[in-house]
Amino acid sequence: MSRLDYLKLADTIAAEIAEGRLRPGDRLPPQRSFAYERNIAVSTASRVYGELLRRGLVVGEVGRGTFISGEARRGATAPGEPRGIRIDLEFNYPLLSDQTALIAKSLTGLDQPAALDAALKQGTSIGSPAARRIAASYLSQAGWTPSAEEFVFTGNGRQAIAAALAATVPTGGRCGVEALTYPFIKGAAARLGISLVPLAMDDGGVRPDAVEKAHREAHLSAIYIQPAVQNPLGMTISAVRRADLLRVVEKLGLTVIEDHVYGFLDDEPPLAALAPESCIVLDSLSKKVAPGLTLGFVVPPPRLRENVIAAVRSGGWTASGFAFAATQRMMSDGTAAELVRLKRSDARARQKLAADRLSDFTIQANEKCYHLWLTLPPHWRSQSFVVAAARRDIALTPSTTFAVTPGHAPNAVRLALAAPAMDQLDSGLRTLAAMLNAREDDFYATE
Repeated sequence: MSRLDYLKLADTIAAEIAEGRLRPGDRLPPQRSFAYERNIAVSTASRVYGELLRRGLVVGEVGRGTFISGEARRGATAPGEPRGIRIDLEFNYPLLSDQTALIAKSLTGLDQPAALDAALKQGTSIGSPAARRIAASYLSQAGWTPSAEEFVFTGNGRQAIAAALAATVPTGGRCGVEALTYPFIKGAAARLGISLVPLAMDDGGVRPDAVEKAHREAHLSAIYIQPAVQNPLGMTISAVRRADLLRVVEKLGLTVIEDHVYGFLDDEPPLAALAPESCIVLDSLSKKVAPGLTLGFVVPPPRLRENVIAAVRSGGWTASGFAFAATQRMMSDGTAAELVRLKRSDARARQKLAADRLSDFTIQANEKCYHLWLTLPPHWRSQSFVVAAARRDIALTPSTTFAVTPGHAPNAVRLALAAPAMDQLDSGLRTLAAMLNAREDDFYATE
């Protein structure tokens, strides 16, 4: 079968999905059976399945097979924005009931002509000396005090990730990432022409030997990891593992792109506290303050700062003058710090509720963070569970969203606990527990 013919067959399956003849959660036959049914070679069937995986129309679950993706009919970009569903356990932006009043108080006077005139001027990638000084003071913690002169700013944390990737990994290069990681990194790397290499993990996080192996086989330029409150698994890397990992990184001459966005929920300083010349620290105010009023921070070693600045400028990722003006106020007057204190307490309360409501099931959680990892019982599949929850007006994220390698996702989902009000969260968790206790076939029989 020619390349054109196998693509035509993939198009046929895609059309069946679009028409609803194949629905999210439906299982495709094993490749040998598919090959027999279509009178094609097994190698051709493998190419068809690979093409469907590439398009995001199907997902593979380890040991279970290939299934129609729950995202197939929504389109590849749909998971990037909230969908207005009633109980949102998919997007993780903590918004407290009283935080708007705190922010409004901090911004009092910003609408006055003199202050507003300054705020409406063009921002720059390095901000002002005052912005750098305030940011350095705000992000400092026990064990780590960044230099104000190192700071580069972006509009948000995602732009900080893209800028760090562009500054450290050349087009066509490779970056190591946690095997289950923040999904944005996949799209950003693809648009920059960067290949991601999954790094094996255990209960302590990325394994140092996995970094060595990946570099030996693929020659990495950098690694992107989340050492504190990892998304989606919630783990924080121990002091011993951090030291072991940094020894390997420094021996191999790799740069660590360190995503510290969830670090405000933990007391561990960035890896840069131990290896400042090897690490680029990324942070933002989207979780600490609010997604609609944020600023991204990049703290690179001096040798990489000009590269980061160039990446921010060429990418169009410079923060606005208003974002600088507003966030400087909140960082300097204690508002941002107070929001962090309140959100740390809120996260613990939500984790406690989730642990209670899901006590009969297998979860991986960190009492300090806003998300947890739920391993599904064998009678449920990840994609089917997400679709079934959506029919109950609950949004979840399947494991496939976080898996770097298509077809290598565990049978699990991530629950983001931050968005719903506590009574909504309680209701959603109770509904999920009831679903978990029911068999998939029994659930659909009640529809």
